Amino acid sequence: MISTLLVANRGEIACRIFRTCRERGIATVAVFSDADGGALHVREADTAVRLAGAAPADTYLRGDLIVKAALAAGADAVHPGYGFLSENAEFARAVLDAGLVWVGPPPEAIEAMASKTRAKELMAAAGVPLLAPVDPESATEADLPLLLKAAAGGGGRGMRVVRQLADLKEELAAASAEARSAFGDGEVFAEPYVERGRHVEVQILADAHGTVWALGTRDCSLQRRHQKVIEESPAPGLTAGLRTTLTDAALAAARAVEYRGAGTVEFLISPAGRAYFLEMNTRLQVEHPVTEEVFGLDLVALQLALAEGAKLPPEPPAPRGHAVEARLYAEDPARGWAPQPGRVHELTVRERRGTGPRLRVDAGYGPGDSVGVHYDSMLAKVVAWAPTRTEAVRLLADALRRARVHGPVTNRELLVRSLRHPEFTDGHFDTGFYDRHLDALTDPDAEGAGRAALAAALADAVRHGHRVGGWRNLPSQPQIKTYGGHEVRYHRTRDGFRVEEEGVRAVAVAPDRVTLEIEGVLRHFDVAEYGELVHIDSPTASYRLLAHPRFTDPRTATAPGSLLAPMPGTVVRIADGIGEGSAVTAGQPLVWLEAMKMEHRIVSPASGTLTALHAVPGSQVEVGALLAVVTDTAQEER
Repeated sequence: MISTLLVANRGEIACRIFRTCRERGIATVAVFSDADGGALHVREADTAVRLAGAAPADTYLRGDLIVKAALAAGADAVHPGYGFLSENAEFARAVLDAGLVWVGPPPEAIEAMASKTRAKELMAAAGVPLLAPVDPESATEADLPLLLKAAAGGGGRGMRVVRQLADLKEELAAASAEARSAFGDGEVFAEPYVERGRHVEVQILADAHGTVWALGTRDCSLQRRHQKVIEESPAPGLTAGLRTTLTDAALAAARAVEYRGAGTVEFLISPAGRAYFLEMNTRLQVEHPVTEEVFGLDLVALQLALAEGAKLPPEPPAPRGHAVEARLYAEDPARGWAPQPGRVHELTVRERRGTGPRLRVDAGYGPGDSVGVHYDSMLAKVVAWAPTRTEAVRLLADALRRARVHGPVTNRELLVRSLRHPEFTDGHFDTGFYDRHLDALTDPDAEGAGRAALAAALADAVRHGHRVGGWRNLPSQPQIKTYGGHEVRYHRTRDGFRVEEEGVRAVAVAPDRVTLEIEGVLRHFDVAEYGELVHIDSPTASYRLLAHPRFTDPRTATAPGSLLAPMPGTVVRIADGIGEGSAVTAGQPLVWLEAMKMEHRIVSPASGTLTALHAVPGSQVEVGALLAVVTDTAQEER
């Protein structure tokens, strides 16, 4: 029996596992890096052990330190969560060799599936349909487009789509570097990239007594940078025959490696409806809550029970209803999905429990926590369940719209618009959804932001003592304030505030709530101020505005052609063969910056000459740091 569990992870998944442990009477141990000293998962654990350092390679990827932490804290079991060491057979063996219970599949099963190239060989032998791998060394134009993938991990790290043969060598190097940083293994392989395919997976659960469950399907096609954003169960629009094919293939994959515990078999569905094996994840998936909600199970509790030797019933429970999950990230989709570190001031999504439609929130951050640059930027997962897909999607979109998410820029607006997009609501979408629709989904609502700015200005006037009692019997100039580029003009009169926008009237103004009548319709705005940052929430939209930009866009204050760090991070490499005086072309990658376990390419803004190179591999840079300067051809000619 497990009495004390160490979770070899951080953030949302550690908090999620701790919740089940509390419900089951199991004591908990957290591990934390120096960057995570005050993190939510540390606060929620019964005890915690420090891992000195901040980088994953020095902390959460150090299996030896984690085993020592478990022994020091008196834990008798280890759960790896997802990511980091969750699919590392050597770590699983180290845990077992230390006399601890490993809450995961046997090391042999992890090893068999850890290398996706080896996994494909095993699946071919088991009769599971798959895409034939392509040797990058001998790839031709006929093989394009290609998908490069990290052999040792998932989550979108180390993945690249190659459409030009000339880019293959460079993209292989980038994928390998990213994979090595995320998983400690730089092996990368290539396979054909299927355009407009769907990403569908099957949750499996197996005991040590020969019983294997296949718990329905999940669709995870809405992805950015090959990392999932919105997932649902069951996958919509599959024929009965295709569902049977997926289930049979998943069961065959599990039995081929004598699997035990929770795992996921992932497939690519072509536009013609053919299924191809992608990989098997020998761990709990981020999106496991949608399966839990549909089947009424706690997969973490089942993982713990199976690790203790429990036997599964012959058949799983029957599925019921539909569940949809959205991942809330601190990132800016309109700026290449750039991570957005910073302090979380408020994160409130109303949960709903019971037997009817329900909402669930699995969070890794709370008010006062800071999103750093070392790890993934996911704040929380929001999950909706309802009897039908239409109800679940509508409930989730509304919950996200009404949430109060204050602090860094997030993808919340993108999630709401995605869930309400006709292509998604109709169930006719694929992995290219954001390639086609990102511009429209991130188009700023200028009119709405202007009204939000007005509400912020009026609330600020009351908050800082500009009361109506200051009315004078003489004409006066309007008060003028600017929020996020929106100029607001208003007057103070004996009857209240008068705004200069036709058709808009201030009905009620308080420091934290403003009611405006807009073309005869009353609209309420909740206003929260955090220094220069102001968040304005209404039932229909939310806005994040700066009264006075905390950081002016450095591109407006530096010489033309300056390449600036879009976020804090580490310079991991410089393009081969370039230096000051090199000729470069527009769009050519020059510097690679790593932040939040992902690589970001800094490209040349124009064709010309690299006249300065300040970036140094291995150096830490802050947002706005000058990395290089390119003098474009037109400037040189002048």
